[in-house]
Amino acid sequence: MADRIPWLPPRSVAVTARLAWGGLLLLAPVALLRPVGPITTTAVMTLRVLGARHVAQTAVTLWRPTRGVFAAGAAVDGLHCATALVLAAADRRQRPAALTDAAVAATWAVLGVIVATDRGDR
Repeated sequence: MADRIPWLPPRSVAVTARLAWGGLLLLAPVALLRPVGPITTTAVMTLRVLGARHVAQTAVTLWRPTRGVFAAGAAVDGLHCATALVLAAADRRQRPAALTDAAVAATWAVLGVIVATDRGDR
């Protein structure tokens, strides 16, 4: 019989992963841009602003880890996804980076919904 892996609550995973992602965006934007798009000053600054947003969102969810806060965060991530898709449609040069960003934002939105609706009965 295989050893059981202890369940990590989705909230812990979401908060830890978001903090790590925000830190990565803040500290290594060029490394993240290199495979998906042109490395411009604007793109680097945009990733740093997004990183700061993720760190701030982590702080808010740690301060007030309620279903409503996670749902609001999921809505922000959904809006972020939508704006990245608009950028992808409008700017051919930025399309690969924008589509990647949209996929990441959609993932955050889904994770936020999972946490917001989790009953913790595992």
